[in-house]
Amino acid sequence: MASCYDIIVAGGGPAGATAALELAKRGRSVALIDRDDRVKPCGGAIPPRAINDFDIPQSILKARVTSARMISPSGREVDMEISNGGYVGMVDREEFDPWLRERAAHAGAERMTGRLKAVSRLEDGALQVEINGGDGQTTTLNGRMIIGADGANSTVRRSIFGPKKTPPYVFAYHEIVEAEADPDSKYSPVRCDVIYDGSISPDFYGWVFPHGESVSVGCGSAVKGHSLKEATRKLRDDAGLDNSKTIRREGAPLPLKPLRRWDNGRDVVLAGDAAGIVAPSSGEGIYYAMRSGQLCAEAVEAALETGRAAELKTARRKFMKEHGRVFWIL
Repeated sequence: MASCYDIIVAGGGPAGATAALELAKRGRSVALIDRDDRVKPCGGAIPPRAINDFDIPQSILKARVTSARMISPSGREVDMEISNGGYVGMVDREEFDPWLRERAAHAGAERMTGRLKAVSRLEDGALQVEINGGDGQTTTLNGRMIIGADGANSTVRRSIFGPKKTPPYVFAYHEIVEAEADPDSKYSPVRCDVIYDGSISPDFYGWVFPHGESVSVGCGSAVKGHSLKEATRKLRDDAGLDNSKTIRREGAPLPLKPLRRWDNGRDVVLAGDAAGIVAPSSGEGIYYAMRSGQLCAEAVEAALETGRAAELKTARRKFMKEHGRVFWIL
């Protein structure tokens, strides 16, 4: 017999972990599924509103950035200081995501480690998911609702909306390296560098983001044949980090446009990268993912409480009312 939950949350990144936390705090039975061995390539910027709105403790921050340097295609550099003692927090996703999942589990969500294999529907209308565990065993779960927060290549989205329902995306690659820059380098441990240079990325940008004792250096592009690894090597050279030890390398697609519909009108709703909400041009995704997870949790709770599946639409509606202009402009 398969275990049955009020909500199955697929994906334990910022979107899924936040949704699971919110629903568990409401007393719902929640299964949180995550591979637990995947780190998304990410600069790791946490804006002040995310720190405040989602109770991010100072202890999880790896650095506090007080300025940004924007480098134009012509090579012009513009520094932007954060005034009045403000800062942007920087996190390492290798530590941040597990912390979010653990917080959700502490609130009552039941964690499941494994890869989501398939989503299907039983004869009585209930949803069923299959999970491939790390031990090679398959686990089956039933749920009244599913929140698909399982990334840009979402299995939930493909299963429910079909394989053609995908947002446009760039492929991102970064390297986490030790913060041991050359003495005469341009690198600063309190500044984020954002590089708009066609040799680095013809259609996106490159970055050098400090993480305290380490640095995230990377870029993204949708142009086939463009070498992200070679571009990242150039970024490291320019930043004086070419001789720094490489800690790890990661790559993944980044969606750049919110899907026109996040729910199936019945019992499934998408959040985070699965819904396509990484801001174009800026690449900011952590706050938007967490906010989408929160709104999806509220929509699912309302749908379960009232029995009206139309409540699921409110997640996207509220998100776009708050942030749609940012996505449209960028």
